[in-house]
Amino acid sequence: RRSRSRAASGSRRAASGGADPKGVWSVPIPGETGPFGFLVVYTRNGEPFQEEARQFLGSVAHMLAAVVERNQAEEALRESEAKASAIVETTVDAVISISDQGIIESFNAAAERIFGWKAGEVIGLNVNVLMPEPYRSEHDEYMHRYLQTGRRKIIGIGREVVGLRKSGETFPMDLAVSEIRFEDRRLFTGIIRDITERRQLETGILEAGEIERRRIGQDLHDGLGQMLTGIGLISRNLARKLEAENHPLARDFSEIVDLLREADQYARGLARGLVPVELDESGLAAALQRLALHAERLFGIHCVFEETGQSTLRNNTVATHLYRIAQEAVSNGVKHGSASRIVILLASNKDRLLLRVQDDGSGFPDSIREHGGMGVRIMHHRARMIGATLVIENSAGGGAVLTCTLPLRGNALRPRGRLTKTKKNPS
Repeated sequence: RRSRSRAASGSRRAASGGADPKGVWSVPIPGETGPFGFLVVYTRNGEPFQEEARQFLGSVAHMLAAVVERNQAEEALRESEAKASAIVETTVDAVISISDQGIIESFNAAAERIFGWKAGEVIGLNVNVLMPEPYRSEHDEYMHRYLQTGRRKIIGIGREVVGLRKSGETFPMDLAVSEIRFEDRRLFTGIIRDITERRQLETGILEAGEIERRRIGQDLHDGLGQMLTGIGLISRNLARKLEAENHPLARDFSEIVDLLREADQYARGLARGLVPVELDESGLAAALQRLALHAERLFGIHCVFEETGQSTLRNNTVATHLYRIAQEAVSNGVKHGSASRIVILLASNKDRLLLRVQDDGSGFPDSIREHGGMGVRIMHHRARMIGATLVIENSAGGGAVLTCTLPLRGNALRPRGRLTKTKKNPS
């Protein structure tokens, strides 16, 4: 019993760091919340430990603690990296990281599925291989400008853009870009979602609405309009007969004829508003020409329509959306910008069609230009529906510039003739 008691006492002394008659010294290996363990040392001859040896063993214990802590941190980091990698690889969204030079450094499984590239094929390439023109050519300049000035367009802001698959097919996608700064470099991570199906559904809904709008417009024009025209002709003949007979109701009947004519004009105006673009070779250009003429008459301003190149829009819905964008831009320029002169430009070549509306007004405040009022949001929505991009900027010389760019894809647009410039001034 005395022997077991002495052993227990020796263990207690070792736990706090000390020596017993048999030459045992115990040093705790310190940890953050408690000791990782103990360093226990015996002397062969049972001699007690000197102070210098005790200090040395204390230093060894601290070195062991540092090694354990480092190993634990590395293990936790490896576990965290494995979890993050598993999340990135299994997410339904594409996750792509690039250097500040635009070089792709990571490309997850969803990105492979969406873009059609294997990670090994694109890692090390410039990220602009995933972009169609003109964005491919503009990307490096944008990156350089951001690194020099800090002025951002997409970084930190979710935005809908156009992507390019390996097959050459373009598609709409939501893109959110974040920036990570290290001591010696920057890393940009993009999270991408293919919204092709959503856009097709929205486009289908809009096309159904446009078809119904066109049906109502045609009914107004061909049905009600024709009926009013016929009634007006009959009434005019009756009014002439009453005037010839000096009938006391002749004046009243003449007023009825005038009201019928106004009603006919109003109905045809409604029909024109519902169906602004005719499905023919010059439908959009002719509609923009009338828009300029109407703006001059309605607002008392100078409005010019110019056309560079000639294209045939086979898709009337696309043409109607472009017309509505121009219509809203003209209205904003007059009502909010107090513009006195507006230029509407329609330009096209084999790659794209461009619609530009420029005014000499006061321009857009930054908050409205970037986040938009109702009219601006609707214009952006219309542009997205047809696969176009819309940019609203303030001109250096004053006024606002709206630019809508539509890539020529499929048969929506058919270029016709060589590029020539014609200027049409409805005034």
